[in-house]
Amino acid sequence: MESQLEQLDPAPAVVRGPKTRRYRGILRYPVVRQLIRFTGVGIVCTLTSLALYALSRPWLGAQPANAAALILTSFMNTALNRRLTFKITDRRRMKRDHFNGLIVILVALLITGGSLAVLHWVNPEATVAEELWTTTLSGFAATAVRFTMLRHWIFRRARHR
Repeated sequence: MESQLEQLDPAPAVVRGPKTRRYRGILRYPVVRQLIRFTGVGIVCTLTSLALYALSRPWLGAQPANAAALILTSFMNTALNRRLTFKITDRRRMKRDHFNGLIVILVALLITGGSLAVLHWVNPEATVAEELWTTTLSGFAATAVRFTMLRHWIFRRARHR
């Protein structure tokens, strides 16, 4: 009889907060998840930047084309990293985040522009393909610096998401 009463009057439902996702293995570390998302954003922004560089290089020259491509893609990069990598969806501090993102891109510009300057110093007749390889390879170093600056400076409020 008791089991029949329990079936008729179930225990009250337990109210729980929002369901949080539990990650296993290496994905349990927020930095790993952020690096994966950052890589996806980086691939999109790098391809866009390389295309802009290749299109503008004949008219602007190597250094101005590199600067223009990086600055134009910096807004897209900051917006995508803000939303996808660090999961920041509110509009608070958005202008400051984009301004700081420009500073981070300027650091990347110093790294990639410096590598172009070294390339042209070593090989004044460098081809566009050699310039693209140089900016891509130096872009890897710039990317590591950029991720560190984004994670520990601009988006430190979301470091553990």
